[in-house]
Amino acid sequence: MLKQIKGLHHVTSLASDARQNNAFFTNVLGLRRIKKTVNFDAPDVYHLYYGDEAGTPGTVMTYFPFPNAKRGDKGIGEVGRTAFSIPTGSSQAWLDRLATFDVGGIVQGTRFGEKRVLFDGPDGDQFALVESDDDRTPWTGNGVGTQMGIHGFHSADMRLNDPDASAELLGFMGYEKQDTEGNVTRFAVPGGNDANTIDIEAHSCAADAAQGAGSVHHIAFAVENRARQLEVREALLDTGYQVTPVIDRDYFYAIYFRTPGGVLFEVATNEPGFDRDEDTANLGEALKLPSQHEYLRARLQSTLQPLDR
Repeated sequence: MLKQIKGLHHVTSLASDARQNNAFFTNVLGLRRIKKTVNFDAPDVYHLYYGDEAGTPGTVMTYFPFPNAKRGDKGIGEVGRTAFSIPTGSSQAWLDRLATFDVGGIVQGTRFGEKRVLFDGPDGDQFALVESDDDRTPWTGNGVGTQMGIHGFHSADMRLNDPDASAELLGFMGYEKQDTEGNVTRFAVPGGNDANTIDIEAHSCAADAAQGAGSVHHIAFAVENRARQLEVREALLDTGYQVTPVIDRDYFYAIYFRTPGGVLFEVATNEPGFDRDEDTANLGEALKLPSQHEYLRARLQSTLQPLDR
């Protein structure tokens, strides 16, 4: 069993409109935009990152907003819902705030004794705000104060037809089974970061998911550095998984592999971090380009959709 993985690093999803996406995460949820860059493989498309003040691993939601992308179809074989941690007792404040912005799909509930506010993003993305004890410092702004600020990720839900193989994989990655409630089984990394929980939802008759706007593209797990990442890669290869070589993503190093349930996993390093090309006070303000796309700067600055701020 691996000991290097500490929990979530980031979650990356697809969107249909960059300005709308930016407004939702900064104005509605009060997160900080920590990086404005472009997709490595499609530089005409933004890659937008949102999180806490420094983009701490375990807080970072990222998006590829492909203009006018068709909305994805929900189903099995995907991360169906991403959950954020909020302070205990702040659910009502969030219900009031989300209603003010006419956010759709708002439902109150509980899971494993934790109060949850479920809601939808602009492209039908599914999210939850979960009351939990969490000592991480939230980013505050746009009307979101410390009493209700998002601390980072709480967990992510994987919707699967046959959960057993993915549960075995999570166990190999250092996750331990915590509890089962209905069709949901919870796994967590003991001693991990505060974003150390995965819930597997078993759905025996659901259709396969089809990716599009509002879909999670991949989910990334955190390791401290490149040495630990290489240990994880070797162990996964020895177990029979097809794992990519290490890829430099400027702000972290990444490897990718497909799970038995069809979800794309990434293992990302905590180093070098989002302040490698911007100081912390100014994260997310300037357009940052991968070096191989720097020659496109003039064109991209004129063609990429302007963001409000």
